[in-house]
This record gives sequence, structure tokens and C-alpha cells, in this order.
Amino acid sequence: MHNQTCPDWAEALLNGFSQIFLQRQPLCGLLCLLAILIGAPALLGGALLGGVAGLLTAQRRGYPKAERQAGLYSYNGVLLGLLISQHFAWSALLPPLILACGGLSAILTRQWLKHATQPNDLPAYTTPFVGLGWLLLGTAPDSTLVVTEPDTLSVLAAPFTGLAQVMLLDRPLAGTLIALGLLLANRRAALWAMIGASIGVLIALLLDEPASALLGLHSYNPALAALALSQTRRQSWLPLLGIGLAIILTPGFAALHLPALTAPFILACWLARASQRMFKPRVDSPFESP
Repeated sequence: MHNQTCPDWAEALLNGFSQIFLQRQPLCGLLCLLAILIGAPALLGGALLGGVAGLLTAQRRGYPKAERQAGLYSYNGVLLGLLISQHFAWSALLPPLILACGGLSAILTRQWLKHATQPNDLPAYTTPFVGLGWLLLGTAPDSTLVVTEPDTLSVLAAPFTGLAQVMLLDRPLAGTLIALGLLLANRRAALWAMIGASIGVLIALLLDEPASALLGLHSYNPALAALALSQTRRQSWLPLLGIGLAIILTPGFAALHLPALTAPFILACWLARASQRMFKPRVDSPFESP
């Protein structure tokens, strides 16, 4: 529903931030923006520039206004702006690069939406972000994490750090703001996101990877998968399956020397939705009543 207290462009941009977590809620988007400001203020300009680039591209190309207002053409641009600002040193070429990637992500998203019109079609999720991110970063060097001894407080904070890692942040406070935004937008989604992030932390600790656990690197993909798949009510097995698949798939990208980004989340959701379709009763069977 249109927000009378917020201009159209601002609502669309804030919805773009909230759509990173599959929500359409300007206040959630505002809290996500605040999380960036607190967690990594140097990345905020890139995030805003990427989101605006996607929104303006959609407007100039005449994409449906309802989709623009929902933030569907902004969220990949926001993520790309964060990624580019984080991995590339500042130069005069950086803003045009962010603008180009944000605009291209909107075009790719529109093409996906045009061809995925049926309920059983696979959603794009953050595919434009992952694809363009891989082109930008190339093969990822093996990262060295500082091994730290986990204490009770850091373990309790780790799921919130995992939520923050969705936006390439590593501050528990940033994740707390995101969790609050999710709670305002959709309590069920917030609960499943925290369940996914917590299971990711637990698995990382069981695998004796405390640094990855505390930094949320094993948490953000399970959190996103649980959040996305929790939208189907009365099927609790679906987000649990997504969590498991995201955890299993994540190490494969390190083996391929590719940055995981949100690719495990995307693949986990696609596989879970395919499994759901496979086990769904077929009403068109000649042996069943319609």
C-alpha cells in the first residue's frame, strides 16, 4: 500500500533496501540503511548510488511502476554498490562503475520477471548481484581468518553478525537493526532468519571453524534461505531444507575459488522449490479427483 508520508522515490528506494531480505517495508529498509551507516559508513554512498541507478534505469525504460515501487529494481544495485565500494579503492571510475552495474542489474531483473510469470517459475532472488559480482571479483583468493576463542557473548552475537553479512557487514549491532526491521515487516520471516543464522553458527562451531562462525560467514546464506522459504506456510520442512542445502553448498564455492556471495542461498531455494514441486500432488492425474 502507498505510504502517504513518504515520497514515491524515497519509498521505492527504501523498499529496495528491504527487498534484500525479501520484504516490502520502507521502515525495514530505513533500518537496513541505518545498519550500513553504523556498520560500514564508507559503503553507504555506494549502496545509495547502486540503488538509485537501478531505480532510475527502471523509470527511464518504463518498467511497471508497481514493480519499481516495490523495490524490485533497486536491491541488486544496492548490493553491487556495497560490493564495489568494499573491494575497490576509490577513484573517479568508481561511481560510473556502480551506476553501470546498478543499471544493468535492473535490466537483468526485468528480463527475469518477464519470463518468470507463473507461480512455479524460479525467482531471480539476487542472481544479477551474484553474476555481476563474480565478473567484478574474478576468482577469490583464499582468505585467512584470525582464529579466536569463542566466548558466550560472541557466540550469542554471531547470528546477528550473520544477518549483517547479507549486506557485507560484520557488526552485530548492524545485524540487530536488520533483525528489528524484519520483525517490523514480518515476524515469521524474522524468526526463520534467526533460526537459519543460528543453525549456521552451530554447524560452523561443530566443524571447528570458530572464526567463520563468529564472523557470520556460515550464517547469512542459511538465514536468507530460511527467510525466503518461510513464506510458504504450514510447510516448516521447506525452510529447514533450505537451511541444510545452503550450509552444504557453501564450501563448494571455496573449492571452486569463487566468492560464495549469496549463490548458496539462491541454489538452495531453487532446489527446495524443485523438491516441493516434485512432491506436490498432481491434480491433473487421471487417477485423482480434480
